[in-house]
Amino acid sequence: MKRIITFIIVYVFSMHIFADDISTFRGLVNRILPNFSSSIVPKKLADKGEDYFQISSQDGKIEIAGNNANSMAVGLNYYLKYYCHTTVSWYADDKFDMPTSLPIIEKPITINARCKNRFFLNYCTFGYTMPWWDWRDWQHFIDWMALNGINLPLAITGQESIWHKVWMKLGLKDKEIRHYFTGPAHLPWHRMLNIDYWQGDLPMSWLNDQEELQKKIVAREREFNMKPVLPAFAGHVPQELKRIYPKAKITKLGAWSGYSDQYACSFLDPMDHLFAKIQKLFLQQQKAIYGTDHIYGIDLFNELEPPSYEASYLKRVAHQVYGTLEKADKDAIWLQMTWLFYNERKDWTNDRIKAYITAYPASKSILLDYYCEQHEVWQQTDKYYGVPYIWCYLGNFGGNTMLAGNIKEVNKRIENTFNNGGHNFIGLGSTLEGFDCNPFMYEYIFEKAWDFNIHKDVNQWAEHLADEHTGEIDQNARKAWTILVNDIYTKADTPGQCPVINIRPSFGGFKTYYSNSRIPYSNKKLLEATEFMLQANSKTQTYTFDVVNLTRQLISNYYGTVFKEYEQAYNKNDFKTMKSKEFIMLNILNDVDRLVSSQSTFLMGKWIKEARQKGINDAEKLYYEQNARNLLTTWGEKAGLLNDYASRTWSGMTATFYGQRWRMFFAAVDRAVIAGKKFDDQDYKKEVTEFEERWWKDCIGNFPSTPEGNGIAIAKELVRKYKPLIEK
Repeated sequence: MKRIITFIIVYVFSMHIFADDISTFRGLVNRILPNFSSSIVPKKLADKGEDYFQISSQDGKIEIAGNNANSMAVGLNYYLKYYCHTTVSWYADDKFDMPTSLPIIEKPITINARCKNRFFLNYCTFGYTMPWWDWRDWQHFIDWMALNGINLPLAITGQESIWHKVWMKLGLKDKEIRHYFTGPAHLPWHRMLNIDYWQGDLPMSWLNDQEELQKKIVAREREFNMKPVLPAFAGHVPQELKRIYPKAKITKLGAWSGYSDQYACSFLDPMDHLFAKIQKLFLQQQKAIYGTDHIYGIDLFNELEPPSYEASYLKRVAHQVYGTLEKADKDAIWLQMTWLFYNERKDWTNDRIKAYITAYPASKSILLDYYCEQHEVWQQTDKYYGVPYIWCYLGNFGGNTMLAGNIKEVNKRIENTFNNGGHNFIGLGSTLEGFDCNPFMYEYIFEKAWDFNIHKDVNQWAEHLADEHTGEIDQNARKAWTILVNDIYTKADTPGQCPVINIRPSFGGFKTYYSNSRIPYSNKKLLEATEFMLQANSKTQTYTFDVVNLTRQLISNYYGTVFKEYEQAYNKNDFKTMKSKEFIMLNILNDVDRLVSSQSTFLMGKWIKEARQKGINDAEKLYYEQNARNLLTTWGEKAGLLNDYASRTWSGMTATFYGQRWRMFFAAVDRAVIAGKKFDDQDYKKEVTEFEERWWKDCIGNFPSTPEGNGIAIAKELVRKYKPLIEK
């Protein structure tokens, strides 16, 4: 009798799981394909210990089968891309086109995952892209992650609410806690021990809103068989904690990236007994509200100098931190990014890295090899000495809008890692800092995690991508994408990449730290690709975005050429030529702004509107808008090291912020030339710095939050206009 009861319990439990996967998948179909929901049939397959899916036509319907809801979602995405020639964007506002009837699958297809883990996101993404998102944005984005097979997403929304509760329990006051937090868009760098207090006094309404949002996020991610990576305590404490625990070993760290000392962070030594107490309090409180999948992100020394680089110290501190995790959660796994091993390579020698990452059981560790398209740390460290790691494509810094990505090299490196990366290579991922203008690169990365034969030949894949973006086979679009992957997308993204338009003007080389305007390809080649793209016959939103995106970059690149000619004319004291070049550049500024205003992706007004919507009164709305503007311009309290790090060729930004800097520059140069004097860069710098601060503090300019104009028509007009000049 007991055996029968046990069997019934096991059967009912398994049916419950079965129903959950099926209902989760049906929910996805209902959200993105409501008109086809009755024609797409899900089926749960047996668990074979690895993810896989099958797609087939059954009785006039499309059957999508998989071992779980996540695999089914990948199967659906495969069908959408490779049979329906369409693509689902990561943005909720982007639409996609479907054929009038569902294409038949002539022969059933089974595809297996090549790796167990597919990681996505970066702490910075929550500042450069996501700070103003609501549930509508998140719900669609989680659907996108499922469609792309992501099962290990970073999930750090809403942690300030947990910290507020913890710090209150430890005796701090509400106001000093919320003052210790930064403004919303800067919270990622607060979380990473970089800045405290900057634009603080975070409203309680924000904390409550984000807590409710995080509950929904992690619940939906778990429905799709994802394991959200939650935060844990990394030693970051309010300086005010010293008042309550005067004997605690709390150190004030050095100021970060040009900030004043008053915004420096405070670090609690992991050897202090208080560290374990706070770790336990935080994880208990977080679990009570958000649950846990036992994977926690902790990064102790990201862009920071440890108290000591002695291998013995690094080993001891890592062992101690893991010990606090294990005491709070016996099943805890510590996930950490290894950006520091690349960024501070001269300090993080191999003996130090080995001591640090092998100080606790390898089975309790996951490392993110963070910037593999540029530098694979696994190659320099004997495959991380056996510690599990995930190969990651970074691809974007600060949300910069530059065409960038070395797709063929990425393909080569991923295949090499699968072949030679060792048994501890456990997955693929992306650690992008901001969603950018090259979304296909990230889709490619996650396709590589599955046994899609087409991705082994990049040129063949590019032709398919053209079909996917235009909605049908179009030879002109295929020619355009073939040029793009062979001649344009050849170099990895680097910090500060942006067109000259986005850089604070100066003669003799740009003076701001992040001002990399180097174009690693021929602009004439980009013109060729753009012309082929414009000859394609498509009206899909994805195709329209491609056209606008290429044209934006094309004429922005040309702006840099004209500025060189302007500078040469200045050096020759040729005022007439200077004025003619100035006229061209001012026209380009206006044309770029008009072009990008046609796409919701490129609207400053949308970013500001979404920020203001988080406010519950006028004071909060202004606070959020100032914070939103600040991050994309001076970045911090003043124009310093991070100025323009998050530059974007967006409508509104181009017309006012970037445009006004150039107009001020031209006026200052004109005054100097007319007076027979040399242009004074220091006087201009003072003037433009004051303007930059006013732009975000005084909220200069009101910008449309919805697209305006026909992007394809504008692009055609501008290509005709600038083609003769670019071809010179």
